[in-house]
Amino acid sequence: MERATASLILGMIMTFAEIGVRPELVAALSKQRITEPTAIQIAALPVLLGGRDAYLNSETGTGKTLAYLLPIFSRLDVQREATQVVVIAPTHELAIQIQRQCTDLAQNAGWPVRTLLLIGGTSTERQIDKLKKKPHVVVGSPGRIRELIAMRKLKTPAIGCVVIDEADRLLLDESLPDVRAIIRAMPAGQQLVFASATEQPESAEAIATLAPDVIMLRTAAGPVNENIEHCYLVCEERDKPDVLRKLLHALPPGRAMVFVHRNETAEMVAAKLAHHQIPVANLHAAADKRDRKQAMEDIRSGRVPVLITSDVAARGLDIAGVANIVNFDVPTQSKAYLHRVGRTARAGAKGWATTLMTADELRLVPRFESELGIVMHHVRLREGRVIAAGAEGVAGPHGPH
Repeated sequence: MERATASLILGMIMTFAEIGVRPELVAALSKQRITEPTAIQIAALPVLLGGRDAYLNSETGTGKTLAYLLPIFSRLDVQREATQVVVIAPTHELAIQIQRQCTDLAQNAGWPVRTLLLIGGTSTERQIDKLKKKPHVVVGSPGRIRELIAMRKLKTPAIGCVVIDEADRLLLDESLPDVRAIIRAMPAGQQLVFASATEQPESAEAIATLAPDVIMLRTAAGPVNENIEHCYLVCEERDKPDVLRKLLHALPPGRAMVFVHRNETAEMVAAKLAHHQIPVANLHAAADKRDRKQAMEDIRSGRVPVLITSDVAARGLDIAGVANIVNFDVPTQSKAYLHRVGRTARAGAKGWATTLMTADELRLVPRFESELGIVMHHVRLREGRVIAAGAEGVAGPHGPH
């Protein structure tokens, strides 16, 4: 197992073209206003373009998806009528997002790349029919992909690359058998790419077994996005729904993501907000798959301003225009806090993260501050506004003054 870091080549390679990305893809990125590679892209692109197995470990929001899609697209043979790449994702929402990125990249590059989404909860027969058109890239959930391979409807002889996104989740007990079966069905010598924002000992062991010669590509953990204001508001547990309702009215304009731990909590919060005429989209594991798809469409289109979700459901999602993160249930680990707040303040925008805490949960404030290098402001609600606790001045648009 080889290890490498972006620092080895930072400063030597500064543009996508210098890394070896094809001109059409550079132009496609420019249309999306992406002109400079991130640290993980600088580290990963040369390795993946060379066909090596690699593990991309970098914080959320650092461009891991493009870090593997750009090499994949660069090596596709669009004239070949065969599936050449499989991308596996742990949630339907993430699979849909990745497939959308594939479509956008192909369209902006002017390339006839065919992609297909293969997830459960939709017609297997319809997916089988679409597979007859020989998509170059398929993106989907491990269960459905394994099923279609077993049925011999998803042909594997020409597949040269398998991507396991959110590997720290997919390589655990529940999903690992499906992933192993998919990889075993591939021709010898296929490239394996793993991507994840966090690491688990179990997933690291699985990666070492599946890809003994994998190159570990890590980018150093940087400071938390400076454009995020971190606040906490103290209240009783039973008062959190009412406090949340008032807080959403007081926060700066923009879409909001509200994080909860349990599906029951998500349903309760959604019902209470809807009762007070606050439109919400509810995204969680127990929801009907069509409802989940509708929730994503509603929040992305701006039809509703608030998305209620769990850590699992929101894994890897990139939703434009999210200005506010609210932790209705407090994360117990700093990594989970970092993952949640990483959904806001993207592409240079400002963001505000507010955590609702009981008196017993206040012990987590110094832990978050010390482990993440942030300052969390104690705030309260007064006359429909968010103000610094103990102060009479009104909070500014992105945090208390």
